[in-house]
Amino acid sequence: QVQVVESGGGLVQPGGSLRLSCAASGRTFDTYVMGWFRQAPGKEREFVAAIRWRGGHTYYGDSVKGRFVIAGERAKNTVSLQMNSLNTEDTATYYCAYGPYAIVSSVPQQFAYKYWGQGTQVTVSS
Repeated sequence: QVQVVESGGGLVQPGGSLRLSCAASGRTFDTYVMGWFRQAPGKEREFVAAIRWRGGHTYYGDSVKGRFVIAGERAKNTVSLQMNSLNTEDTATYYCAYGPYAIVSSVPQQFAYKYWGQGTQVTVSS
């Protein structure tokens, strides 16, 4: 069994930055991917970013490209999400997820992730 725990959410002003962290504990594998999704009230869960342990490949959703950066440390099974130039549309609950890598097109899909954290709230407001 794998446990996934997020941290680092909070309140930030528009234009500001925030860094989220996620740790996976338990039985983990090099072939897996760790990703971030978010869900705003009344909206569907959206892919944000992911990192594939093998090769260190990173993937981003269109709405965060150029503003968010995902980084990971395989030895510790931790990933971070540096969020810059935040705006009110980034307000959401952010979820960390962990699952086996299959093909590139599966990375942004929720069904590809087997383990999920409880989520951490990010609020962008003045």
